Amino acid sequence: MRAASLKHTRGRVRSRGGRTLRRPAFLPFAFAASFAFLIPPASGAFEIGEAVAGGETALGFRYRLETVSQDGIDEDALASTARARLTWNSAKSGSLSFGVETDYSLILGIEDFNSTTNGKTAYPVVADPDGFDLNQAFLKLEENDFTVTVGRQRINHGTQRFMGGVAYRNNEQTYDGVRIQSAAGALNLDYAYVHNINRIFGPDDGAQPGDWYGNSHALRASMETAPGHTLAGYAYLWDLENDNGPANANSTYGLEYVGAFDPLTITAAVSNQSDYGDNPVSYDAMHYLIQGDIRLEGVSITVAHEVVGSDDGAAQFRFPAATLHKFQGWTDKFLIAPVTGVRDTWFSVTGKVGGATVTGVFHDFRADSGGADYGQELGLSITYPVRDNLSLLFKISSYSADEFATDTTKAWLMFDWRW
Repeated sequence: MRAASLKHTRGRVRSRGGRTLRRPAFLPFAFAASFAFLIPPASGAFEIGEAVAGGETALGFRYRLETVSQDGIDEDALASTARARLTWNSAKSGSLSFGVETDYSLILGIEDFNSTTNGKTAYPVVADPDGFDLNQAFLKLEENDFTVTVGRQRINHGTQRFMGGVAYRNNEQTYDGVRIQSAAGALNLDYAYVHNINRIFGPDDGAQPGDWYGNSHALRASMETAPGHTLAGYAYLWDLENDNGPANANSTYGLEYVGAFDPLTITAAVSNQSDYGDNPVSYDAMHYLIQGDIRLEGVSITVAHEVVGSDDGAAQFRFPAATLHKFQGWTDKFLIAPVTGVRDTWFSVTGKVGGATVTGVFHDFRADSGGADYGQELGLSITYPVRDNLSLLFKISSYSADEFATDTTKAWLMFDWRW
């Protein structure tokens, strides 16, 4: 187990344009505090004593044992890690509230894995670096159907295909900026200005940067056009300036439809993406999804086809802020698609067995450009609620390579306690 230190707060020295910059670790607090002076009195005066006295604390502890066997790497990975989380949210006073959340990711004994920061490159990657991190620090204004959140915060849009928290990893991805949400009638608007993405690879830089900074914008607007039918439009402009950020800088515009035809739900989405900001590659690529979910008594079945497009083999559609582990297989072979893109045809079956939730999933991966047969993947997940505040997860996934990557098997055993 490694000791935490104050350096694990993302206040690191950066180099940009020949100048050395330091982004203070307390920036989310300063950003949130300064915003308080801009808020006019609304439904009652803010009393900090009242807000603090009515605050609530939550504790969480998660332990995970993860193994990776990957052809082409002689050593198998075995990672014994844990995450301790402390969350405190004030009560609402007037229209205002605030909150803080800290995470401590630690290694318990076994460190036979490449965390991306520990230098153990002879092992496969398990992206759970150790260290202390400030996960959230925000000030929130809520007035009727209007909410403004300023500071470091969790943002999950829709299914998290374009913007999410990657909560499966120990160091959750959160965002520094301003989020404005409005729910007026059937129309829901969700806009965020993001000046920094606190990535899962932090708090320190390693093989991957712990942060991506820039001037980014995320907008999602959704409307229930009829009972059970929702249409959403979205725009993501990721201006990522440091390290490998420019290669992932892009602008995406798209539409999503979700319709309920009991017991079937249909999801369809289409998006267009092109280079943005300082991306050195000029490209244009598409993303498509068609998915059907049918829920029968005790069983849910999903069948889907997703295309992560390619610009004629020159560049691929990318998802720099997505919860990537959730999509295109749990072995994480397609976190970034090959330049020839990915066509993923998959299905899953979920049901209850003796109190446990069991999911089996199959993926067939092919190229969007060039016709290559990448490979197939099988996965199994079992979740069991031991008690109200304790759950157990076992998950295994195996990728069989054909014309892309190498055979890989991953397995997880995880306990999650919450108080």
